[in-house]
Amino acid sequence: MDSNFTVVQRREAFIRHLYRLHYAVTSGNPHLSGEARQTLARLRRSFAGQQQEVEAYDVVFPHEPPLREQDLWLLVAGLFALHPHGNTVRGRSLGTAMQELVEKRPSAARRFTQLLSVEPAAMPHYLRQAVQLLRSADVSIDYLRLLNDLAAMRPSREETHRIRLNWARDYHKPKRRPRAGQTSTTEPEPTADATAEPIDA
Repeated sequence: MDSNFTVVQRREAFIRHLYRLHYAVTSGNPHLSGEARQTLARLRRSFAGQQQEVEAYDVVFPHEPPLREQDLWLLVAGLFALHPHGNTVRGRSLGTAMQELVEKRPSAARRFTQLLSVEPAAMPHYLRQAVQLLRSADVSIDYLRLLNDLAAMRPSREETHRIRLNWARDYHKPKRRPRAGQTSTTEPEPTADATAEPIDA
């Protein structure tokens, strides 16, 4: 990784690498698929504790996360391994993804309410629960948007509150229904806080 890359560029490269793991799993190449599956399994195990977290280091640290963000990058790597998919929902916030989930499973609404109110230290636990629910309903999420949102929360409680308000606004936003003769799209319009899109691997 070029050390002259900006933090934003490093985040994008890191998330592209995660998406490549999904593409490798579904590539039809037994060697690539097997290696990618093993890597995803190691990333999932990294949630088991500090001793197991070391299994994610070779995936995360080559992309040079800033010291203040390295725990967030490790978290997102593990979340991706829980629910790997292709980059098909660019700009979608966690709130938009949870809105789609609750349309399929209304009981999940309580999980989102909890996520909006917990202390920052408890958020990784509730994010893991949310991503597992998204996987169970086959609802995709933009992992670059998630990483950027989590990093934006880091400076202060005010910034944390701002991002949570963005998620809540997206969650409660009325969905646009296609007019007669129009086809719907699976990609929502990005909100004002949507960040740069990663390039397809």
